[in-house]
Amino acid sequence: MGYGFSRPDHSAATVEVADDGTATVLSGACDIGQGSDTALCQIAAEELGIPYTNVRIVSADTAFTPDALASTASRETFVSGRAVQLAAKDAKTYLLKYAAELLNCSQEELDVRANAVVSSRNPEITMPFPELCALAHNNGRRFIGFAWYDNTTKDVDHDTNQGDAYATYIYATQVADVEVDTETGDVTVLRVGAAHDVGRAINPMMVEQQVEGAVLQGMGYGIMEEVILDKGHTLTPNFSKFLIPTAKDAPRIKTYIVESDVGRGPFGAKGVGEGAIIPTAAAVVNAVNNAIGVRIRELPITPEKILAALEEKEKATQQEGKK
Repeated sequence: MGYGFSRPDHSAATVEVADDGTATVLSGACDIGQGSDTALCQIAAEELGIPYTNVRIVSADTAFTPDALASTASRETFVSGRAVQLAAKDAKTYLLKYAAELLNCSQEELDVRANAVVSSRNPEITMPFPELCALAHNNGRRFIGFAWYDNTTKDVDHDTNQGDAYATYIYATQVADVEVDTETGDVTVLRVGAAHDVGRAINPMMVEQQVEGAVLQGMGYGIMEEVILDKGHTLTPNFSKFLIPTAKDAPRIKTYIVESDVGRGPFGAKGVGEGAIIPTAAAVVNAVNNAIGVRIRELPITPEKILAALEEKEKATQQEGKK
């Protein structure tokens, strides 16, 4: 997960706490529909100890936001999330230092929980988080945290190419149930079960949605999507000829979120984007092979390829019968 050792893989973020106790995350991470804005706000809120609704984000504006590189390689929650977590922790350190001065106690015993500064040693030492922020700003204090997180893999021997190519790994298992019309070659994907190790699910609902979308994409890769070229000309240039799954083609999908304690991302999180796409085509194609008794080794397995494979199977059966 991430870019591995082939190129730099880092992200930076800034978290600023305002006088009303709300926080703003500045991140170059680009939310292209996967929900990274939501996840990054959740991470900041969790680290600061304040409600999620009190956090907003300014993202992907290169005039203002620190660089986060690209939204690829299942890396945003993992890499940019770590940057946001560390930036929020940095801001909280300054905040708790000021709180210790006001409350006449040690900084080490203070933390922020449920939108209030609390002491681990004396339950009577407490102050609402917004109240502390207002006092700080009225006395010329600002709480701004910045962090840069480097995920570039460095433990690979470039002479032997041995070592861990990536900082962490995603594990997934997917099972497909299909129906094949042997007269037309059409494949209907009925059900898909998808189990994914996500480390720690920052937002379980978004994990499920990510998996469901990925299943559709992987299904298209396996049985529909085909770029056809003829002497350098694309014969499938639009969606009337380059077929992709629609909502009508969606199977019943059951997502199993598997949480483990090996993730190195924020609060133990891993990414899930690519890990959910990759196994789908294999699961669907293996199910088709099981249904028709013939292994097709070229994607996508279109109706034409299925009918041709069945015809070859029939010929082979007839030849075997003549021996």
